[in-house]
Amino acid sequence: MMDKMQPVRGTRDLRDDVLRRYRAIQAIADEKARVYGYNPIETPIFEYTSVFTKPLGETSDIVGKEMYTFSDRGGESITLRPEGTAPVVRAMMSEGLTQTLPQRRILQGPMFRYERPQKGRYRQFYQISIECLGVKTYHADVEVIAFAYDVLMALGIQDVVLHLNTLGDMESRKAYRAALVSYFEAHRALLSEDSLVRLEKNPLRILDSKDPRDQVVSAEAPKLTDYLNVESAQFFDSVCKALAALQIPYKLDSTLVRGMDYYCHTVFEFKTANLGAQDTILGGGRYDGLMEQMGGPSMPAVGWACGMDRLELLAESITVSEAVPIACILPFGEAEELPALALAHKLRKANCYVDVLPIGNIGKRLKQVAKKGATYAILIGEDEIKARIYKVKNLAATEDATDKEQCLTEEQVLVLLITPIRD
Repeated sequence: MMDKMQPVRGTRDLRDDVLRRYRAIQAIADEKARVYGYNPIETPIFEYTSVFTKPLGETSDIVGKEMYTFSDRGGESITLRPEGTAPVVRAMMSEGLTQTLPQRRILQGPMFRYERPQKGRYRQFYQISIECLGVKTYHADVEVIAFAYDVLMALGIQDVVLHLNTLGDMESRKAYRAALVSYFEAHRALLSEDSLVRLEKNPLRILDSKDPRDQVVSAEAPKLTDYLNVESAQFFDSVCKALAALQIPYKLDSTLVRGMDYYCHTVFEFKTANLGAQDTILGGGRYDGLMEQMGGPSMPAVGWACGMDRLELLAESITVSEAVPIACILPFGEAEELPALALAHKLRKANCYVDVLPIGNIGKRLKQVAKKGATYAILIGEDEIKARIYKVKNLAATEDATDKEQCLTEEQVLVLLITPIRD
């Protein structure tokens, strides 16, 4: 039975400094969201399976291999959310938010995929996802990329490269699809089994294959830029010029297609060489047809998602440490325990972190106070209770300092400990 008392493979417990870094990353993303005007949203961690199968596509690796899907007691097919975009779009429809546009939303929370665990990739992982719905101009594409860039820079993640591509509109993709089918059909004997399936349903997915056989064939495949119509080419040119104006460096990458069926026009990924094979830390693009595909109105949209697990590995500039009590209260005996707890309660209500140590040898407890890193030790004995004062030792003061040891009233203790917090 003991082997079952471990985290499920691909999951882990988050605690202490790691969890503090996750929360610091969330706080930075929230602050950038405020600056860019993105409001928070939380969706359930499970949805009806159709929320994902419709937009992600049956040939996607997520739907075909990675989703945690089960039937509930009512016989409904339920899936733990593998990504955040489809749930946010579903929420826009079910909550009637499509009547108030644009909608700018940020979602933070756990996602679930059955993948082979490795560095920075887990079966329960945490994402930040932002979505901008209702803006059809290139300004939204530039906005979300700038948002992402600002988050990464605020986290101190400098060694990243923005990879950029366009998938064009539906007309351009239709022409390109025909060219791809013709090319891959001529080389089908060299393709993997998965890509032979993709060839029938979505040949663009072959370009995104990680199989070395497919990558060799894809290297000589037609380029989508050669099949863009005038409107699509102008749209992408505007995005590139705007990024240059914002001094956000990028690299054109014609092989970048992303993994979902719903993308069009701009697609992008921020990549790093510091995580091994898992080089993408943030990715997204435009998905104008997604809401209509899910049964809603036609809606332009663009967004991105990033994994906090990978960000936490890269965000070395975020230094967090365990909270240190400013004071420890040491009651001498049982009679002083309740006054000690009462004093601690008043200090905590004033947002002052204090600790109360159990009764015992005073010398050992003073060593404990020093080990905890507290600045003050507050001693409460019978004489202190009678005199209605507390003996306060300043552990940070020099031996000859006048405030090394003081006898203070409760009000004076409150002023001493709370004032630095307020400043």
